[in-house]
Amino acid sequence: MTISLQGVSVSRGIAIGPVHIIQHDQIDVREYNIERTQLEDEISRFNDAIANARQQLRAIRDHIPSSTSVDISAFIDTHLLMLEDIALTEEPKRIIKEQLCNAEWALKLQRDALVSVFDEMADAYLSTRRDDVDHVVNRILRLLLKQKPLLHEVPEDHLKNKIIIAGDLTPADTVLMQHYGIAAFATEFGGPTSHTAILARSLGIPAIVGLHNARRFIKNSDQAIIDGSTGTVLINPDKKTQLFYEKKQKEVKRYYSSLKKLKNAPTESIDGITVELMANIELPKDFDTVRNVGAKGVGLYRTEFLYMNRESPPEEEEHFETYIAVIKALRGLPLTIRTLDLGADKQVDGAGKQTGSVKSNPALGLRAVRLCLREPELFRPQLRAMLRASAHGPVRIMVPMLTNTQEMQQVLQMIDDLKAGLDADSIAYDPDIQIGGMIEVPAAAICADIFAKKLDFLSIGTNDLIQYTMAIDRVNDEVNYLYDPLHPAVLRLIQTTIKAGEKAKIPVAMCGEMAGEIEYTQLLLGLGLREFSVHPASLLEVKKIINDTNISKLSKLMKKVLNASSGNEIKALLQQTQLK
Repeated sequence: MTISLQGVSVSRGIAIGPVHIIQHDQIDVREYNIERTQLEDEISRFNDAIANARQQLRAIRDHIPSSTSVDISAFIDTHLLMLEDIALTEEPKRIIKEQLCNAEWALKLQRDALVSVFDEMADAYLSTRRDDVDHVVNRILRLLLKQKPLLHEVPEDHLKNKIIIAGDLTPADTVLMQHYGIAAFATEFGGPTSHTAILARSLGIPAIVGLHNARRFIKNSDQAIIDGSTGTVLINPDKKTQLFYEKKQKEVKRYYSSLKKLKNAPTESIDGITVELMANIELPKDFDTVRNVGAKGVGLYRTEFLYMNRESPPEEEEHFETYIAVIKALRGLPLTIRTLDLGADKQVDGAGKQTGSVKSNPALGLRAVRLCLREPELFRPQLRAMLRASAHGPVRIMVPMLTNTQEMQQVLQMIDDLKAGLDADSIAYDPDIQIGGMIEVPAAAICADIFAKKLDFLSIGTNDLIQYTMAIDRVNDEVNYLYDPLHPAVLRLIQTTIKAGEKAKIPVAMCGEMAGEIEYTQLLLGLGLREFSVHPASLLEVKKIINDTNISKLSKLMKKVLNASSGNEIKALLQQTQLK
């Protein structure tokens, strides 16, 4: 009998093959006390585990083919950097000394403290960084407990062409298994913004997450089909179904192969309307992927990584050197740098001092521009570095989570003051550097016309805009079914923002996940969007849709869409309409 399971699609493609279930051993950490005379041996045991964990990760990194894009190894490097961080290498030793407890228990206590910080983060992308803490800590714990190496870390061919089913996977797991030739994977946990999901897209592995309780219904050697476009897993399909997906798989492969030809093609609709396609990047190493897909620049460069896994915030010079490296790598392509988007009560170590107890609604608390204006000593070095970097290439500054004009005026005044200081010190910068704001709060979208009069560009952050409009936490399994990009309220806010930009004659981009979902591309074009900033893995697909669309013929559909009363009605309209 065929079993159909539904999860969340994170990487498109179709895979067919036998199942291999990965059961990560449960790590049972128990507390016990040690004598003071045992302190030196216990700390030595902990240090050895850290050293061995580094050795394991370096061995995994060495398995990555030299032809692979550098952003792949960056995920492993992130975990290696965490193994250099005092939060994991020194804090547990302090706990061992103070509490005279075993190393495993000390590490667990420190892990719990770190994860609680990430759990309070409102930004879904950043909150899923807790997974990285778990992955690194679990690797150390397995070494401390002398558990056998995980089966998939033993270099053999037993995983070739297999479909992996697991509770969760680390980035290291994913890289290794791709090297061993897996066909696809599905996990019971995880989200679309986890490092593993991002890595799957970069590696081109069909992948699904959030396949809850899958291992209750699937066993080793079952035949499976993974449809990464729909998030569907079929177990033991009948012959007719398998033949259908085999044909579909060939079509998908031909489709992705044809996309590569679009790299250097212009992004222009059938009726001659030019659209700007930019890329979202997180790490300096990501610039290779920007050029590989022919992006016209970077529409969102996240800077939070500069503040993570450290005790003090980065100084101006570190900011400056980081931005200069990216500018040089982009070779003249424009770079839009987003200012810090973290919160004081949910921060990582390098984001400043604590300003109070953890709040029950961190998404509604002191975060992003609110935090930066509250703690200007955190904000000024970043802004000054951005201004200095603008002398070396096309740079734009983008401010997240603006909600009122007072915040905007404060930011603009701070930038003017910093420009005056640079003038006084005879330090070069672009006097015409563009300053923009992210529209990700309903209040900002409704008042977009006011922001558009004072700013040089706007960028719609749909991830938060949808979350705040629908009053739901999109990473909460109990309510995230309400997260609906097609809700009429969301589409009206998007259109309001685009219209405000048109009236003020300033560009409006979209840098949220919605911009990279091809099922929404024609809808966004119809609403007037002319600048998309997407994950590099999605860029060529979005370009194809744009190039195959006659935008002038979308007006009739838009009238129906904007008069619809529900997201389901709008979805049906989009599915029924075939536009060329």
